[in-house]
Amino acid sequence: MTTIGIIGSGNIGSTVARLAVAAGHDVVLSNSRGPHTLQDLVSELGPKARAATAAEAAAAGDVVVVTVPLRAYRDVPVEPLAGKVVIDTNNYYPDRDGVFEELEDGSTTTGELLQKHLPQAHVVKGFNNIWAGHLGDLSRPAGSADRSALPIAGDDEAAKQAVTELFDSLGYDTVDAGPLAENWRTQRDTPVYVSPYGAYGQLPGTQASTQVVREALAAAK
Repeated sequence: MTTIGIIGSGNIGSTVARLAVAAGHDVVLSNSRGPHTLQDLVSELGPKARAATAAEAAAAGDVVVVTVPLRAYRDVPVEPLAGKVVIDTNNYYPDRDGVFEELEDGSTTTGELLQKHLPQAHVVKGFNNIWAGHLGDLSRPAGSADRSALPIAGDDEAAKQAVTELFDSLGYDTVDAGPLAENWRTQRDTPVYVSPYGAYGQLPGTQASTQVVREALAAAK
């Protein structure tokens, strides 16, 4: 099984950690406030989870999930992520993150920003289009008729294959949205953002099949 490093242990990070532990993976969690603030979560997750610094989580992970506010992406450690597959969950909310002119004018995407910050890593956009509550609720074993799919985007085919295999173990099919330049199709206010999985804040979620996700990606303007 794989070790999953998690940089940022909020709603998405903690949900991914729960799914990963349930699938048999080891998890190394970190946040901006220090390992001591994660003891309750680690205790809940059990012996396959431990808390660490961001640099330690980056170094320990075979795959590393970066799930921090976009404004903090430059704080993600660079050297320990060289050569690694990095899943970028970030979304751009100007009210929270401040204005990024290069995102406002469409000259780049959030995934490309993180890839530029981590030039030796293999960044794959994922987990950014689903509410954490639905992410935890809709996980299903492989072959289930009511399995949902999540979109990914990335520039490295081997990295996307690694993420596809990880998502499969966590209970999700995958739809390839193309390179990082196309990850705007999965960002906020697009057809594939949150709504295919049900209403935000409401459980249970709604199945979003690979066909539903593929059509929503194609409908993005």
